[in-house]
Parts: sequence; C-alpha cells; structure tokens
Amino acid sequence: MTGLVPTLSSRISWRLNLLHKTTQYVTIRAFKALRIPSRPVLPPLSSAFPLNSSPPRLVSSYSNKSAAVQMQNPLSSDDNLVILGIETSCDDTAAAVVRSSGEILSQVVSSQADLLARYGGVAPKMAEQAHAQVIDQVVQEALDKAQLTEMDLTAVAVTIGPGLSLCLRVGVQKARKIAGRLNLPIVGVHHMEAHALVARLVEKKLQFPFLALLISVDDAIGEAYDKTAKWLGLDMRRSGGPAIEELAHEGDAEAVKFRVPMKQHKDCNFSYAGLKNQVRLEIEAQSINAEIPISSTSSEDRGARANIAASFQRVAVLHLEEKCQRAIEWALKIEPSVKYLVASGGVASNKFVRSRLNQVVERNALQLLCPPPSLCTDNGVMIAWTGVEHFRVGRYDPPPPANEPEDAQLDLRPRWPLGEEYAEGRSDARSMRKARIHQSLTSLIQASLLEQPKPTV
Repeated sequence: MTGLVPTLSSRISWRLNLLHKTTQYVTIRAFKALRIPSRPVLPPLSSAFPLNSSPPRLVSSYSNKSAAVQMQNPLSSDDNLVILGIETSCDDTAAAVVRSSGEILSQVVSSQADLLARYGGVAPKMAEQAHAQVIDQVVQEALDKAQLTEMDLTAVAVTIGPGLSLCLRVGVQKARKIAGRLNLPIVGVHHMEAHALVARLVEKKLQFPFLALLISVDDAIGEAYDKTAKWLGLDMRRSGGPAIEELAHEGDAEAVKFRVPMKQHKDCNFSYAGLKNQVRLEIEAQSINAEIPISSTSSEDRGARANIAASFQRVAVLHLEEKCQRAIEWALKIEPSVKYLVASGGVASNKFVRSRLNQVVERNALQLLCPPPSLCTDNGVMIAWTGVEHFRVGRYDPPPPANEPEDAQLDLRPRWPLGEEYAEGRSDARSMRKARIHQSLTSLIQASLLEQPKPTV
C-alpha cells in the first residue's frame, strides 16, 4: 500500500479516512466533499456471481416508475436486529453476535499464535487449514455464548476483503451456508472499514464526519514490528507488537540513529521497507543471533537488543506522527467540523503508539478515540457491527441458495481499496500494481449514486 489511505499494494497498510457516512466517505487521498442523500441505498457486495458479470445493484426507494426493483428498509431504526459477524481475513478465526443497540452478545477468537511463531509470520495455506479446522466451533461458540440459535439471527455479516483469499474463502463459505440454510440476508464487509466503524459501537457520541487512521498488520508498521521481533529472537506467540513494546521499555530509544522514512516525500504515504533494512543491518553489525532466544542471552546482548527495539519503535512511530500531522491539516481545511481522530487496527492497541498519537491530536485541538485493544485486533464484533450499519441503510444481499455447491464462484476481494487518492498527496515516485485490485469501495458507492434515477415530482 502506498499512502495514509493506501490502495492495498504491497508496501503500506495504513489508512486515514474522512468518514461522512457508512461507506460514504472520502479519504485523505481523495479529499472531495461528498454530498449524498440522507437515505442512500448502497450497492450490495454479492458473494457469488460470475467473474464476467457485474454485482446486482439495489435501486433507490425513491426511483421512478420504470424501476424494476424498489428497496425499502423498515427495520432501519430497530434496535433489536441481531447480526452474526464472521472474520477470517488473515490469521485469526473470529465470530461475534451483536445487537443493533450496540450490545455485544458474544465474542470468540481462535488465535493462530503457534503458527505465527513457527513460521515467523502468516503462512497462507497453513492459515487456511487452521481456519477450516475451527470455523464451525468458533461460530457455534459465539451463538452459544449469546444464548441464541441461528433462528434468532436477522442477518449474517462476513469479511469478503481485503485479506488472504484462501482465508477469506473459509469465512465466506461458512456465512453463506448459514444464510442459505436460514434464508437470511448476507452483508459483505470491508475489513478495514470495519476497523473504523467499530468505534461507533464503543463511543455513541461519535458522529460523521470523523477521521480514521486504520493501522493494519499487512506489510506496514505491524509487519515491521513482526520482522524486527523475529530478527531480535523475541517470542512471536503474541505477535511482534507486544514483544517489541515490552522490550523497548528496557532500552535507550536514542541509542541507534535510525533514519525516519520518506522525509523527502511531502505527502501522507508510508513505507517501512527502508526502516526494516536499517534494523536488519544494525542487527547484523552487532552480531545478534536470532536463533538464540532473548531469554537465553547475556545481559549485554539483551541490552543491545533492547536498544534496537526502542530505537526502532521511536522512529517507526515518528514516521506515523509526521504523516498524521499533515493529513490532519489537510482534513481540517476541507472539513473544519471534524472533531475526532479514530485510531484502530492491530498496532493501535500499542500503548506507545496511542500516547504519541494523542499528542499529535491534542496539538490540533482534536480528540483521539481508540476502541479497546480487544476490538483493535481482528475480531468478529467489528464485522457484525459494520453489518448492522449497512443493514440499516439497505445495503445487503438476498439470501444465497440453500443448496449452493461447494465449488461456487465466490466474490473474494483480497486487494480492495477504500477510497481514491487525494491529488495533493499523490506521490510520483510511488509504484503500485493495479492488476487484480478490486474497484474501490468508495468508487462503487459514488457510481451507484450517479446511476440512481432521479425522483419523480
């Protein structure tokens, strides 16, 4: 990915979005004022249709007489909607049941920490197999903890992208089986949007528009934390973030003079490739052997590793601070009413990251909102809640066939951007592969709104 609001290329996975409505927003890379109807009808994200066809499109409830379909949503204000959310985009299998009132009825996560430790990161095929082994148990446990059955559900929400296609498939197939068997609507969810919207479940005062910094672990700062932790011989069963943060407390953050990445780029793009290379070279220069776990090293060696961890963390987060400051300045020029910055995603649970972000936000007279750590990392609650948000505005697909074959062609979106690039923030040096990138969620919404028939007088 290549920006504070990237389009899911391989380098960046941080997004700072200006959310105007559920999926009705512009990003820092696309800062254009969207003026949308008060009751938009959003395009569905079908989970099974031929690749050479277009997903079906919902037609506005105020469409003219020639419209073939009219979509009404009488339940939009109902606080008794019950949504099951399923998340399998990467390395954790998660499910949750959430009521539209905001009540979390259950939350279950099956971690793949042992696999992460064994392979030093996510191995897609192994992750897929792990998802397949536990998905039935995780979903059933979520229902049991909620003291509900499938018959009590209003709809099923599931992550369809972005993520690893092998992993996404497991969750989508499970969601479609349940929805097909019970004749339930199904909501396809954008994983990163869910990270942003879960803040509205936690904080009722959070209204649109607001800024959202989405901190993921896909080859960005989270991946940099993981690689650094692995090279330092740290325990990877909790992932690199907590391991680095803990060790950094013992070190001197000024001991190693790492360079802040992309200082010459006056935009909001991120890249941690250069910093990772600096860390690797420093580890080699100090002859640190990652094969020797830190628990077995001498005090001198442990001190050297702690200094590298602290220095890495300082520069990694400083890179974030600088880009965030620029993004906030741009956002406030366009939307002066913005009062909140939401930080979510895996690394947002890092206390050091939160404290530094809070300083940036306070300097700009904004407020920082972060979901609790359990809702920052990948979870089913954020998927279920995003399902609630979309269901309320009529964005959902009809029930899938009850007898859908196992080899049905599924709409999985491994590379699926949220928004468009803001012209002032575009980096000419950026190289991004566009092949196999699904049309951005924002583009789909904008196109749908333009295609809506005008209301008759």
